[in-house]
Amino acid sequence: MNYILIPLLIVLMVMVVVSLVRGIVAFIQSTKTDLDRDPGSGATEMQIKQNQMMFARIKYQALAIVVVAIILAVAR
Repeated sequence: MNYILIPLLIVLMVMVVVSLVRGIVAFIQSTKTDLDRDPGSGATEMQIKQNQMMFARIKYQALAIVVVAIILAVAR
């Protein structure tokens, strides 16, 4: 069982890092465009991308925690 769960955990950890980096890149790009736009015009495309990446990161972190909990339950 650990032969399946440990690679799954590694994949989830990589996905957390990927979504974090993509969110940071979207944040950097959105700060450049936010300085030049009207403040009352709503969310920009990069701000929406930031929110999607933050949600993805939280989702992958939660799945990684579940996998760790399963590994610990199986080990006992």
